Amino acid sequence: MENSFSYQPAAGRYERMPYKYCGKSGLQLPLISLGLWHNFGSVDNFDVATDMIKYAFDHGVTHFDLANNYGPVPGSAETNFGRILRENFQGYRDEMIISSKAGHEMWAGPYGGNSSRKNLMASIDQSLRRTGLEYFDIFYSHRYDGVTPVEETIQTLIDIVKQGKALYIGISKYPPEQCLSVHSPSAIQAYGRLWRHGLCRPWLYP
Repeated sequence: MENSFSYQPAAGRYERMPYKYCGKSGLQLPLISLGLWHNFGSVDNFDVATDMIKYAFDHGVTHFDLANNYGPVPGSAETNFGRILRENFQGYRDEMIISSKAGHEMWAGPYGGNSSRKNLMASIDQSLRRTGLEYFDIFYSHRYDGVTPVEETIQTLIDIVKQGKALYIGISKYPPEQCLSVHSPSAIQAYGRLWRHGLCRPWLYP
């Protein structure tokens, strides 16, 4: 691995990757993103993880996707990614799209893994602490738990944006009927202006 303080991203990195607008938003994403579900946890080689992030960034990958339970152990991928940023990417935060998610089991008890307001609010604060970030570019509800009203989840995500903890929000792994309810006229009227990007694909609320 290169010395952390000597790393300089490739000068021509943005010529190596096409970028597309995400739905009807003004946000452009690379055609390839790097997910940190495996290979970036506390059980993995930190130097190899660092080299993978550098290689991706050198080739125009600007979107790095996390979740609070990624590891293993859960949470360790966010912690390691935060360390990689601090040690190698000082000054490059504004050239990155960093996303995270919450909704799967993360801690003991009834509030540790669902799409309730209680879980999502606690989860984003924990994720921001682990990564050392001030905000996420995109924050998702990671799954529909089958119980929490979609309206509660959507209002929580919108409040997260209003609090400055995320720039955009989305949903992941929601059944089609729940996706449709997100975009119903009543939901739009009650919970703000939403842009539809296709069935059960992420929607963004800037």
